[in-house]
Order: sequence, then structure tokens, then C-alpha cells
Amino acid sequence: MHVAIAGNIGAGKTTLTGLLAKHYKWSPHYESVDENPYLDDFYGSMERWSFNLQVYFLNSRFRQILEIRDSGKNIIQDRTIYEDAHIFAPNLHAMGLMPHRDFENYKSLFELMERLVSPPDLLIYLRATIPTLVGQIHKRGRDYEHSISIDYLSRLNERYEAWISSYDKGKLLIIDVDHLDIIDRPEDLGHIIDQIDAQINGLF
Repeated sequence: MHVAIAGNIGAGKTTLTGLLAKHYKWSPHYESVDENPYLDDFYGSMERWSFNLQVYFLNSRFRQILEIRDSGKNIIQDRTIYEDAHIFAPNLHAMGLMPHRDFENYKSLFELMERLVSPPDLLIYLRATIPTLVGQIHKRGRDYEHSISIDYLSRLNERYEAWISSYDKGKLLIIDVDHLDIIDRPEDLGHIIDQIDAQINGLF
């Protein structure tokens, strides 16, 4: 079984991935943030590095999906290949930070990859408002994220909502995380697990 967690920067995907992997004894697949050689450069000069960054993420995510397919294990994945293609790359293009030629090249590459991958059995979308995202980003203290603007996060949130409203590739669970504290309040995590159990039971 393949479960994936989607959500904006700072929504809590990585934390929830780890907690659910431990609870269900699933194998976690995390986003390769710390190993990404473009992130620092990207946040310093988005227009120069946007295409490089997005191709790196696309390649990393595609490789991850192939590994998930071949593993035969129950997998939980931190972020999906669809978010790169439907949210982050189009947003950079719309903001004038990715040239049209590069964006068309990127879209063509994604469409080719999409023909070879299967969507997750269950997609969990973490919905969060901007204050929550900003608070989480500041709390984790990654240097390269300090320059992320409110406008950038807002644009991403709008695209996430548009994507989720038309998502039809499989089962979808939407969780509003603004008032949840899954680390310090076990009952909040328990409530999420109850919702996931209900979805998983419907898969078999």
C-alpha cells in the first residue's frame, strides 16, 4: 500500500510521515531536502535556479516512486510528484521566475514520467493557513527558508486548494492542521489515525 502526504511548506508533512510510519510500521520515504544541492541557491536567486531545482525534485520523486513500486512494502511518502508539477513549477512560471521555454520543457518531462507511475492508494492533504505555515517554518529554523515571503506561501496555498478540489486519482483525506498539535497532544494524532483507518478499511 502507498500512502502519500501533501501540503504546503511548513504544513507538517515530515512530522506526520514519521509518526504514521511508526504507528502503522510503514516504511517512510522523505523528501530529499537536506541533500538538495540547489535549495540555498534557489532561495537566493529564484529566477536563476528555479528550473534546476524543479528538475532535481522531479527526478528525485520519480526515482522514489519507482523504488516504492519495486519494494513490495507498505510505504508512506512525504510529498508527491504531483505537487511539483501542479503547484510549485506552475507557480514559479506564473511569477515570472521560470522562463516559458523551461516550463514547457519541464511539463513535457513530467507528462512522460506520469505515464509510468501509479498514484498513491490514499492521499492525505494537510490544509493550513498562512500564520500556521509561517509559525512552523520559523520553529524548524532552516536557514534557507528565512527568505520565503508571505506572498509566495499564499500563492502556493491557492494552487494547493485548486489542485485538491479537482483531485481524482484515488482516495483523498483532507486534514485541517491549524488547531492540531500532533507532537504534544496524542489525542490529535489519534483523531487523524481514526480517519486514516476508516479510509484504509475502504481500500480492501
